[in-house]
Amino acid sequence: MSETLGVVALDPFELPDWLGTHMVTWTADSGLGGHLVRGTLSGAAAGAQAGSEAGSPAGPLACDLMGVDEAAPQPVADDQVRVAAHRAWQRGEVHLVAREDRVTLAVPGCGFDADRVIDALARLARAVGADANRYAVCLLLGKVAPRANGAR
Repeated sequence: MSETLGVVALDPFELPDWLGTHMVTWTADSGLGGHLVRGTLSGAAAGAQAGSEAGSPAGPLACDLMGVDEAAPQPVADDQVRVAAHRAWQRGEVHLVAREDRVTLAVPGCGFDADRVIDALARLARAVGADANRYAVCLLLGKVAPRANGAR
């Protein structure tokens, strides 16, 4: 595994098994804005009641989304990571990396909207052998954080 700009490539098989066997929800920690959206993956056994401990997997697991093409005021990923992210995306996959000891989905582009987030998490589901219909996304409503250059 290579390390560039504090980013280390991950193999989906290094991730916890429950990501492929349980109902999984990715929850954003803040609104969508900028090249990085921090979030958390959590899961529950199929049919488990919300808030029930029965069948709950270990977790939660920090999982962020990073737009690898952001370059101002400095690049967030080097050419190797950007190329890997774009190649994976072209194949219908997502490039998985570890950044600051957090699982991170390296996604082409500089920012995220709801559709891009859903697409990235569906690709994660496929990467771990799960049906994307077992994954849910929880986005926060409200003020969206402005991008560094003032654009949204």
